[in-house]
Amino acid sequence: MAKVIIFGIGQIAEIAHFYLTNDSEHEVVAFTVDREFKDKDSFHELPVVAYEDMVEKYPPNEYKMFIPISYKKVNKLRAEKFVDAKAKGYKCISYISSKATYYGTPVGENCFIFENNVIQPFTKIGDNCILWSGNHIGHHSVIEDHCFLSSHVVVSGNVVIGESSFLGVNCTIADNVTIGKSNVIGSSAVIFKNTDNNSVYSPVETEKSRVPSSRLRGF
Repeated sequence: MAKVIIFGIGQIAEIAHFYLTNDSEHEVVAFTVDREFKDKDSFHELPVVAYEDMVEKYPPNEYKMFIPISYKKVNKLRAEKFVDAKAKGYKCISYISSKATYYGTPVGENCFIFENNVIQPFTKIGDNCILWSGNHIGHHSVIEDHCFLSSHVVVSGNVVIGESSFLGVNCTIADNVTIGKSNVIGSSAVIFKNTDNNSVYSPVETEKSRVPSSRLRGF
C-alpha cells in the first residue's frame, strides 16, 4: 500500500480518487496542482497543496504520486508533469481495475486502466498511459509511453501504438499495424496500414437526414 497524492482537482482527478479509494490498496492523502491553478484548500475532504511545495510537505521517500491528466496537447501536458515528478524523486503508482481482464503482462508507471479492458497475453504497456473503459488490446501488441485510449478501441494483434498517441472512441487498428508517434486517431476510424508520425485521422461525421423524426415510420 502507498500513500498517494493525486495531481489535479478536476473531473479526472475526482474519478481517480474514486477508483483508488474503492478498488485499490492505496490511500489517497492529498491533491496537488500548480500554484497558479490552486483555487481551493481542500477537495473531497483532503488537502490541496501547491505542486511547488510538494517535496517539502510530502517528501518522495514517503509518498507516491498519481498523475491522471487528460490528452490535451496530444498527451504532452501529462508527459511533462510525469517527467518532472520523476525528476523530483517521486515514484508513480499505476491503477488496473479489478474488473479488467489482465494476465500480468508489463505495465509501466502512472498508468490508469479502467474496467472492462481486455489486455491479452504477450502485450506491453509503457509509462503514463490511460486506457478508459472497455478497450481490447490484442496479443503481442505494444502501447508506448504517454498514450491515451478512450473507450471501446480495438487494438488487434501485433500492433504498435506510437508514443503520445490518442485513439478515439470505437476506432479500430488492424493486425500488424504500427501507429506513428503523436497520432490522433478519431472516433470510429479504421486503420489498416502503418501511419507516419504526427498523423491525424478524422472520419466524417454522420450527416443529418433530410427527413424529420416525425415522418419516420414506426416511431
